[in-house]
Amino acid sequence: MDDKTVYSHRNLAIDMLRALTMFIMIFVNDFWKVHDVPHWLEHATYGEDFMGLADIVFPCFLFAVGMSIPYAIERRYAKGFSAESTLGHILSRTFALLVMGAFITNSEYRLSPEAPYSIGVYWFLMAIGFIGVWNQYPKPTSGLQKNLFCVFRIIGVLILLYLAFTFRNPKEGVFGAYWGILGSIGWTYLICAVIYFFSRDHLKSLIFIWIAFVLICLLDTPLREEFGGTAILAFPERNFYHGMLSILHIGNGALPAFTMGGIILSVLSARYADKSTGWKLRNGGIVAVIFLLIGILAHHFWIVAKIGATPTWIFYVIAISVAAYTLLSYLVSHHITSRFNLIRPAGTATLTTYLVPYVFYGFADVTGIVLPDWFTHGFMGLVNCLCFAFVVIGVTWIMEKMHVKLKI
Repeated sequence: MDDKTVYSHRNLAIDMLRALTMFIMIFVNDFWKVHDVPHWLEHATYGEDFMGLADIVFPCFLFAVGMSIPYAIERRYAKGFSAESTLGHILSRTFALLVMGAFITNSEYRLSPEAPYSIGVYWFLMAIGFIGVWNQYPKPTSGLQKNLFCVFRIIGVLILLYLAFTFRNPKEGVFGAYWGILGSIGWTYLICAVIYFFSRDHLKSLIFIWIAFVLICLLDTPLREEFGGTAILAFPERNFYHGMLSILHIGNGALPAFTMGGIILSVLSARYADKSTGWKLRNGGIVAVIFLLIGILAHHFWIVAKIGATPTWIFYVIAISVAAYTLLSYLVSHHITSRFNLIRPAGTATLTTYLVPYVFYGFADVTGIVLPDWFTHGFMGLVNCLCFAFVVIGVTWIMEKMHVKLKI
């Protein structure tokens, strides 16, 4: 089967990987409202040599983003879109993620008492604004409907502008360019999508660039105390090298390494699409074990930590991502996917799934509803968060049926 033919078909394993990652992300992101959560589920603290479940989901999502990039770009070319329009699409998607990230991250600072609305109202208006601007409206059947959708977008823009101009945080600070999780995804997507845009599926170039990102991380991350506790490249605090990495939003190379890893796996999957499922399972397992062993070796020199984005964290998470995708791909090839139907909307309407919790949080703030204490501790607290994740995905499914779905 030709690579381009493979890209023309939707890869259900990627959808399942994205859905599973989003489901777990909603679950762990809800821990703020409960107590006595087992440490292995939480984020590691600063400087801690540890990787909890919450430290895995974000990089796994970046890996899934990378896996989607070749499919998205090659499908555009197959439909006859020009290179210029494809590059414009990449830029517009990045812009949307940065804008959404800024609104969500600013809200995490909460609001000044002088703000003209409560944080719950802010979240409601933010959701309405996002939906107005970026909803995947159905194809208009008349000029009136087309104009109506245009009005909805204008209303969405006006709502977001109102929030941006009137926002004040508790320190009387104004709306700032704080990108947060969605912004980090946006910048990483931009870097890696542009790289794929120019290299396409030239595997050697993609692997070379992935190695470059990993090398930046290896050289820039402080070693363990017994090895000096400083980075191999210990530049002065202000220097041209780190300045350029900051301008290009590469950071220490860890985040783009995850996404480039996903791109490479997609290219390899397309090239070897005709191989047997046993061959794919075996070789996917071998690659995962190799990265696990590299991670164990790196662990002797660097701690494993999301905060600090250490090389060990990269290798362990890539091992998990490759293993997860390999297993999911095997299940798809054997038509064992029915159990994933319950969380499928999280893989096909990912941005909507990410937005829905803020609607619930806004509702709780406006109404003053507080969960009973027994439902916020220990095991019952985890049940609380698990139920919340399922409810969020259920609401996403209902919204899809009502033609409300964020699409960038």
